[in-house]
Amino acid sequence: MNLRKRWAALLLAGVLAAGLATPVLAGEKTAAAVGDQAIQVAGQYGGAVSIQYALWEDGEITASGALGNYSRSENRILSTDILYGIGSVSKLYTTVAVLQLAEAGKVELDKPVTDYLPDFKMADERYRDITVRMLLNHSSGLMGSTLSSAFLFGDGDDRKAVDGLLPALAEQRLKADPGAYSVYCNDGFTLAQILVEQISGQDFGAYIHEHLLTPAALEDTYVPGDEFDQSRLAKTYLGDSTEALPAETVTAIGTGGIYATASDLASFGGALTGGVLLKEDSRAAMTAPEYKNGLWPAEGADSLSYGLGWDAVEAPALMTYEGVTMALAKGGDTQLYHASLVVLPEQKLSCAVVSSGGSSIYNQSAAETILAAVLEERGYTPIMLEGMAAAPERAALTAAQVEAWAGHYGSSSMDAAVSLTADGTLTLTYHPLYGLPEQTFIYHSDGAFYDAGGTVSLRFVQEGEQIYLWQQGVTELPGLGNLYTSSYFLQKLPDNPIDENVASAWAARAGKLYLLLNERYTSQVYAFSIPGTSLIAPEDGYILSMRVAGTDKLESAVQIPGTAGRDCSDLTCYTEDGREYLAGMGALYVESAAAVPLYAGAGAYTTIQADGFARWYQTGTAGGKTLTVKLPEYGAFYVYDQSGQAVGGYPAFGDTAVTLPENGWIVFAGEPGSRFYLGLETE
Repeated sequence: MNLRKRWAALLLAGVLAAGLATPVLAGEKTAAAVGDQAIQVAGQYGGAVSIQYALWEDGEITASGALGNYSRSENRILSTDILYGIGSVSKLYTTVAVLQLAEAGKVELDKPVTDYLPDFKMADERYRDITVRMLLNHSSGLMGSTLSSAFLFGDGDDRKAVDGLLPALAEQRLKADPGAYSVYCNDGFTLAQILVEQISGQDFGAYIHEHLLTPAALEDTYVPGDEFDQSRLAKTYLGDSTEALPAETVTAIGTGGIYATASDLASFGGALTGGVLLKEDSRAAMTAPEYKNGLWPAEGADSLSYGLGWDAVEAPALMTYEGVTMALAKGGDTQLYHASLVVLPEQKLSCAVVSSGGSSIYNQSAAETILAAVLEERGYTPIMLEGMAAAPERAALTAAQVEAWAGHYGSSSMDAAVSLTADGTLTLTYHPLYGLPEQTFIYHSDGAFYDAGGTVSLRFVQEGEQIYLWQQGVTELPGLGNLYTSSYFLQKLPDNPIDENVASAWAARAGKLYLLLNERYTSQVYAFSIPGTSLIAPEDGYILSMRVAGTDKLESAVQIPGTAGRDCSDLTCYTEDGREYLAGMGALYVESAAAVPLYAGAGAYTTIQADGFARWYQTGTAGGKTLTVKLPEYGAFYVYDQSGQAVGGYPAFGDTAVTLPENGWIVFAGEPGSRFYLGLETE
């Protein structure tokens, strides 16, 4: 899932710390030895608490291992039977479920989703053109991630995130024509989960158990709501804390909610190389290069090449071996768990790496390193991919090029000004909000702009009326090989003149904090930092990459394939009972002025009202005093300091008493009618 932009960060990546580990030389050690070293390096890069791997060959697990700590406070051995959340790797299970239903004649991939989900509607007539296949290859045109209340602590039976998707989509538009191009989309897979449930008549978890896990003999794979030993879940932590967090639950199961050991995950990948779960035609459909159906870079190795469910069907690190014509990869990242599955179907090889903390990017590189060792043991010859080609001579720019290319650029997670000079210098100046340094690239006669190190190049590409900045590069990971990128990075935003009244309306909101109201009380969102958003003043008719569309409306303006255009949103501002609200992608925020100073005198309490919205307070004069909370059965509370950092609360911290910071914030969340009794004590 991806709360993380997995590959777009390559351009902005800093230099990795030297000396973390010595390179693993495939072919010089056994797969087990290479595996142990590879996960050690991956764990160090990502700062993993624990990490686990498994290698599947020709029907059995031939190597596995684990490194790190099961717990920072318990003396328990970290074993290979510990479970991890696999995040978006769960999308492969959803894909298999849909393809099984297609094999049974119950669904056709190229028919509209509305044929199977008549309650699916959107505020955009183009939704009728979304097919089932488009859900699986990320080309539906959906905005991205409507994941309100999807990431919880415990609460495995909650369905708010799933059941709330259709009502949320009914108020959304599409960001692109269905089928135009593939851009990573979580909502497509939650919609696919709903489709599986509708057609099969089964709860999604029950379907997975009966039709995937049992036939493939996967006994260490579970979904939220299953009864299993929760102590088998790898412990997760906030930063350097020694107190483990409650168990993570991702209730949008088809998008990212499955748990598994590395051995079971690798065995699942192995099952996809034969006829256990899918017929040959379905397996071929799953691994077809779907990303080529729309806009996509025409050349260069890239870590992203969508199939159905797969992030990559041509993973470059393994496609470099003679005789390897297909290399499949899928990664997944939640807030707390990270996983990668890499499969070589022709060679009957599968490797999984899972971790608490860390990153799926490094986990995938570790899995690829392990598989490379096996390939070389089997006599496969590596043909090294070339890095960035040596740049030809410098070149000047024409006045027409400078005029056409310079301007305001954006993605769903980035905003930058592109300036050009006649001598061929390109300068990327990021909005100060991101805290990133300026970057300079020099134009050469091959039509590309190169950075000083020669590791990244940029080109301007025109697709229809859109101008894109296309990045190509290689990032070396000592001990793990290289990461390759060749993808759209930023899009030039068209002129959007706005009148003075519109500009003033949004300028007046600049700097305001808006606090989240409608997240479930068990949500992880409360545990990390204050769940809120703030706005900045418009510039060139945009607030970052969102187009100002009136005094009360912001619209996502980017249309970028891959990952740089994922997770877009429109925002609407409205006033009710004298309070200003922001709404978008199923989330509702209220201006922080609605949070009154806390009163916790004798008999003080606060109650969640019938709307179920969270209750927010400022610490006010209570700063420095200890707040004691008597919690209801279905409730949670958190305290934040002036900077917005969570400093205590329940359930993440296990607190019922917290010393309140000066100028801080307090939130109470729960089921309607839940009452919290409050008391203040001076330390």
